[in-house]
Amino acid sequence: MLERDTIFGLSTGRPPAAIAVVRISGPGAGTALGALIGKAPEPRKAALACVRDPVSGDIIDEALALWFPAPGSATGEDVAELHLHGGRAVVTAVLSVLGALENCRAAEPGEFTRRAFENGKLDLTRVEGLADLIAADTEGQRRQAVRQLRGMLGDRTETWRETLISALALIEARIDFSDEGDVPEDLTAPALAMVRALRAEMADALSDRHRGERVREGLVVAIAGPPNAGKSSLINAIARRDAAIVSPHPGTTRDVIEVHLDLGGLPVTVLDTAGIRESEDPVEQEGTRRARARAAEADLVLWIMDVAAAQGTTGLPDEIGKRPSWIVLNKVDLIESTDNAWGKIASSADHRGFLISARTGEGMQALMSALESFAAKFVGGTEPALITRERHRLALEETVAALDRALAEPATDREEMIAEELRLAARALGRLVGRVDVEDILDVIFRDFCIGK
Repeated sequence: MLERDTIFGLSTGRPPAAIAVVRISGPGAGTALGALIGKAPEPRKAALACVRDPVSGDIIDEALALWFPAPGSATGEDVAELHLHGGRAVVTAVLSVLGALENCRAAEPGEFTRRAFENGKLDLTRVEGLADLIAADTEGQRRQAVRQLRGMLGDRTETWRETLISALALIEARIDFSDEGDVPEDLTAPALAMVRALRAEMADALSDRHRGERVREGLVVAIAGPPNAGKSSLINAIARRDAAIVSPHPGTTRDVIEVHLDLGGLPVTVLDTAGIRESEDPVEQEGTRRARARAAEADLVLWIMDVAAAQGTTGLPDEIGKRPSWIVLNKVDLIESTDNAWGKIASSADHRGFLISARTGEGMQALMSALESFAAKFVGGTEPALITRERHRLALEETVAALDRALAEPATDREEMIAEELRLAARALGRLVGRVDVEDILDVIFRDFCIGK
């Protein structure tokens, strides 16, 4: 990417649409806007303009034009926007005109936001918050993304970094000016006191049971059990659509099927797995292997059995029983009474149980309410999660490790080693917000953005 290029892109969805917003950013944004409408309007005020092809003079559209001169813009550069009618021909014509201008090219995915980051308009945690806001499917994800976009983690990190730099300054003053009469002899003790308090605050943020990542990525619930117990019928009932093929023949489901749900504003991924049983069929064996693996990694397993066939069952497979598991007895509509439905299960399995009919819906409300409560408890907390990505957690863990090493050094005659560890801690915090050494992760973060963002 050439830093002086002027970039443009469609910042709204694919046409046709009611409105199409074309954004232009860079040193030539004013020239590009002038080529289309004659002259830029008054800054930060929408103006009705006639959009023309500068070569033929033909009118392309009547649109609203906005002009944001640098540095008072979203990217920190000169930015122009055209709010066009969202027809394909209109959008194509405007983009063609812009592409023909000198030093003007189509934007790469996320390039507008990347320029905002490079120009100091956003730190890296806010960039990630913006990406999460765009991708949010549930209310919980939206609220968490907005908090990050508004600087919940970024501002806290800057406060931590300032405290760390203050402690480092005391240590370095002790190293560099120990012979000066007006420099107190004991600067190390107050510096280490600051470091201890800072370390405790960061450790508290890390002890959140990964709640932020769970809200962002979703709770995983696996439906497992023997063949023909009604697993596919259950996932269809949960999804309220035909997500899986239902058949009376055992082994119909061969691979893992995923359904994404919004339960009380929290994202939940439900997995329909292949029936777990011994088989000579190599394809079914692979399906069983995958089912066991996914169930063993799930946050909750719904072990489903045919109520009529479960009377002699005494427990769950070992790898399933190690996970939080609920026993779901299905097909209660096919038996006369549920009085003795649990048989040996009730006395031998320490798991929550449900009686349902995936076909008729009996018992489904109780099961769904329990799932919603489980999700809320699993990711819940009295305070919003500060850490929402693995990258954040790794950076803070690296910082805490450096602080621990600094605190482990003797307080006297080792000030140089303490200072070095504090510099490493400050560097790790700098990477968290994007101040240093982030080139290797920028492409990963920005590649998932849409073209015009």
